[in-house]
Amino acid sequence: MAQDPSKTEKATTKRRKRTRNEGNVPKSSELTKAIVLLMGVLTLRSLIGFYQDQFIEIYEWTFREGIHTKLDPSTTYALFVWGVKKLAIIVLPLLFVLAFTAWLTLRLQVGGLWTTKPMKPKFAKMFNIVAGLKRLLISPQAFVRLGRSILQALAVGIAPYIVIKQELPNLLPLFHASTHGIIAYILGVGYKMACYALVPMLLIAIADLWYSRWKYEEGIKMTKDEIKDERRQAEGDPHIKRKQQQKMLQMMASRMFKDIPKADVVITNPTHFAVALQYDALVAPAPLVLAKGVNRVAERIKEVARENSIPIEVNPPLARALYKQVEIGETIPEEMFQAVAAILAKLDKFKRR
Repeated sequence: MAQDPSKTEKATTKRRKRTRNEGNVPKSSELTKAIVLLMGVLTLRSLIGFYQDQFIEIYEWTFREGIHTKLDPSTTYALFVWGVKKLAIIVLPLLFVLAFTAWLTLRLQVGGLWTTKPMKPKFAKMFNIVAGLKRLLISPQAFVRLGRSILQALAVGIAPYIVIKQELPNLLPLFHASTHGIIAYILGVGYKMACYALVPMLLIAIADLWYSRWKYEEGIKMTKDEIKDERRQAEGDPHIKRKQQQKMLQMMASRMFKDIPKADVVITNPTHFAVALQYDALVAPAPLVLAKGVNRVAERIKEVARENSIPIEVNPPLARALYKQVEIGETIPEEMFQAVAAILAKLDKFKRR
């Protein structure tokens, strides 16, 4: 399937995380295969002496003692147990190295990830035979796989040819070599062939890893609209956010109007600003702003003040300063103490004190 030309932006962190959780990660099976083969060859080479001792022991027992052993249920069982143990001793070290190498190679490519989502059957793709055939036969990935397979076949086929051509002068002297010498020579030549084949396979694997990562990055690219939608979801829908702010302001206003009856005075400018103040030494060490507003809110504050017989004082500079510098629930700053105290001192409530 062709890449959508509108997807020009690199994937965001959220998109990468969601894709990863779905099991879609960049990895190269060819790299795992090549590394496993390399470690298998190196392990066989390092354990060749160990395998020689094991096989010599098996052959010696077979031709010296085994052919004279009478088979009955007990000896058959003992022979079976001995054979299983020998097979485990020979095979398990190599299998452990191969399994650990495969796991480590995948872990280094993928990282810590465990999910079963890739194993879930995708029935839409299973029953869409035409699309499946297109993916297998005429997609760019199919040509990449074909080219990769051809290169690997050439590497595996040419390596023995090169090694045998180099070893032709050494074949005639084998006529006079001992059995042990012939076996050692064959093993050495086989190891050389494997190394010759593994070098191009590793190069192909590295190229496949680069292609897999490039294809992955291209596949998870996003359009500009998707980027905007994701950012909008992270920051919140502006309309919903605006409604939430309006609701919060309404709640604050409702609570503010409920506190106005506790005020001692309302200072206005007198048309635009209104600030309700309360001074109670048991509540706060300085006068406290219970409510403030501008225009309609200011008019409403003054209405509530009149309904509750709260004095309204006109002082435009002080009203503007209180509105701009002090938030609801805060005490007035020290530089306003004198001006507010002069107003409070004229009120009957504080004259009696």
